[in-house]
Amino acid sequence: MTTATLSEKQRKYLRGLGHGRDPIVMIGQSGLSAGVTRELDLALDTHELVKVRARVGDREQRDAIFAQLTAQTGSSMVQRIGNVALLYRRHKEKPKIILPAD
Repeated sequence: MTTATLSEKQRKYLRGLGHGRDPIVMIGQSGLSAGVTRELDLALDTHELVKVRARVGDREQRDAIFAQLTAQTGSSMVQRIGNVALLYRRHKEKPKIILPAD
């Protein structure tokens, strides 16, 4: 199963897990860089579920940055609230988060 095909039940489960987490990756006014993408990639390898905060311009700019991050890291956006997105990518060999069946 690819992370792009999360069911609503799985998204709800991941939202519950991510609720108490703090953002690990921060994107400032300078926008998205290769270093930020690399850092997110490492965080997803370690945690599978990561909050990202983007403090940039308007909503369209934030949405574009989040879309670019998900494409570059192969992750799925579980949810976005304001300037914070919750991203998920299953670990290839040893998943820590076991998703509920559809």
